[in-house]
Amino acid sequence: MTVWESIVLGFVQGVTEFLPISSDGHLVIVQTLLGVDTPGIVFEVAVHVATLVSILVGFRTRVWDLGRGVLQREASALRLLGLLLVASVPAGLVGVFLNKQLEALFESPSAAGIGLLITGTFLWTSRAALPRATGTVSGWVPALLIGIAQALAIAPGISRSGTTIVVAMWLGVEAREAAAFSFLMAIPAIAGAAVLELPDIGAGSVGWAPLIVGSIVAGATGILAIRLLVELLARRAFHAFAPYCWAAGSLFLVYLALR
Repeated sequence: MTVWESIVLGFVQGVTEFLPISSDGHLVIVQTLLGVDTPGIVFEVAVHVATLVSILVGFRTRVWDLGRGVLQREASALRLLGLLLVASVPAGLVGVFLNKQLEALFESPSAAGIGLLITGTFLWTSRAALPRATGTVSGWVPALLIGIAQALAIAPGISRSGTTIVVAMWLGVEAREAAAFSFLMAIPAIAGAAVLELPDIGAGSVGWAPLIVGSIVAGATGILAIRLLVELLARRAFHAFAPYCWAAGSLFLVYLALR
């Protein structure tokens, strides 16, 4: 992998991890179009950790308040922590018990195209959910349902942020509150995925320069993407990403059929 390729992949990871257009799906598309095959998974782990840092920076106030509240045993903080833990269970179970099936999906580029079409449909429904999206995550059942949405989004092309935020909105959670819960929930999900990949991290190397540059680009663009997403949610324009997902998924499937 060259430094320029790492910049492209880092940019794609940082932008698409938080905008509702699927980071894994776009990495599959870019790698297919550029013919880039990262040796081992060390680069994937590095850029995921970089985007985890983006969340800690972008939602630093929420993360700080939650951590401080838990240490001081505040009831609201402990309740939120419990809801986040419940929401993290489905993705954890899928990652542990269905890892081989997920690997098979990622070996099929067409899965990314189909996943983007599904993501677009999810996003388009958010228009109808807006009138009822006025509250917060109110109990363990909504948290579990949002967690199931996150587990489904492990598949390539299905956006984690898109599905979790839309499902939360349908459950009555205000859009920006849904985004905050989604990104706080992403912290253990991304960290857990990185930990599961650690046993294979020695399989190949991309070199220090591409690794460092790609991680910096992913982290910086991730922070900008978080700010953009929150602003679009405030403007009630979340569904605007749907046409892009449909177009990207359809064009990629056509490319695969014709190549």
